Amino acid sequence: MPRGRMNQLNSKEYDPDMRPKKIILCVDDNELELSVLKFMLSTNGYRVLSATTGQEAVALFSETQVDLVLADFAMPQMNGSQLVERLKQIASHVPMILLGDPQKMEAELHRADAMLAKKTCSPQELLERIKVMSARKRGPRKGSVRSHAGMELAQAS
Repeated sequence: MPRGRMNQLNSKEYDPDMRPKKIILCVDDNELELSVLKFMLSTNGYRVLSATTGQEAVALFSETQVDLVLADFAMPQMNGSQLVERLKQIASHVPMILLGDPQKMEAELHRADAMLAKKTCSPQELLERIKVMSARKRGPRKGSVRSHAGMELAQAS
C-alpha cells in the first residue's frame, strides 16, 4: 500500500474507535456568560446546544438526546431548579448541574445532580466535573429494565 494511502487511513476521520462528541445543553439568560460557556466547552471537544430561557431548553431537550445539562440557577420565569425538575420528568437519567449562588441554591429543594458556585468555580473545575458526570453510565428510566431483573430473581428462587 502506498505511504500516502496509509496516512489517510490513520487519520482521525477514519478511526472506527472515535467516539461521538458528548452533547451538553447550556442554559443561561445572560447571553455573554452563555457564549463564554459555549466557547469553552466546544474548544474542549463538546457539542453545545444553548438556550436563554427555560421554555427554549425544554423544547431542545425534548427533541435532542443530551448527555448533560448545565443550567444557571437565577433565571426569570423558570429558574434553574424548576428547569431541572421539568427536564428530570422527561429523562431522569441525564446528569444536571446547577450554577449559581450556593446560599440561594441551598435554600431550595432541587433535583440537580450537582451544584457549583458560579463566581468561584474555575473553568478547569467545571470541565472536570462535566467530564466525570457526562462519562457516567446512567441507568435507563425508572421501571424499565430494573423491574424485569427483579422479576427474574424472584422466579429463580
